[in-house]
Amino acid sequence: MNDRAAAPGGLALIEELVNTLNVETGVDTLGTPEGRAAFGLTEDGVSDARELREALRTACLAHAGHRPPEGSPAPPLDRLLAGAPLRVTVDAGGTAALVPVAEPAGLLARVASAVAAGAADGTWVRLKACEAQDCRWAYYDRSPAGRRRWCSMSVCGARAKMRTYRAKRA
Repeated sequence: MNDRAAAPGGLALIEELVNTLNVETGVDTLGTPEGRAAFGLTEDGVSDARELREALRTACLAHAGHRPPEGSPAPPLDRLLAGAPLRVTVDAGGTAALVPVAEPAGLLARVASAVAAGAADGTWVRLKACEAQDCRWAYYDRSPAGRRRWCSMSVCGARAKMRTYRAKRA
């Protein structure tokens, strides 16, 4: 659904992972060999990747203003990322970064590193999920005010505005 360029840096990995499930059709590319290969997963790792994907989608929905009810348990993403093996590196210029401990890095560590980098440069909160309940596609909000609500104004936004218009006329 997304009609814009991919998210910057490591956030593209997160956007791509969240978008492995088409909520409208139910198609889940993590169930295919090609889909698993895109993330370096084996069949055994698909269940954990799906849990991570949905925790990321929940965070992206929160970025778009859709908060879980008060008293909800701790965010699942926080719990999942707590197990990510990362370390701090400092380059010759003195710039610090969190990077995965192991090479090749697992999906959880790569996602944790991307979240940390996005949090550090302020881009993490612009990775959002579409407001449309039949979509929930992840997109990077490049609008100046950072208030986009839909992945695509020409599809999901137009549908929502048409529903509102029809409800007012009824």
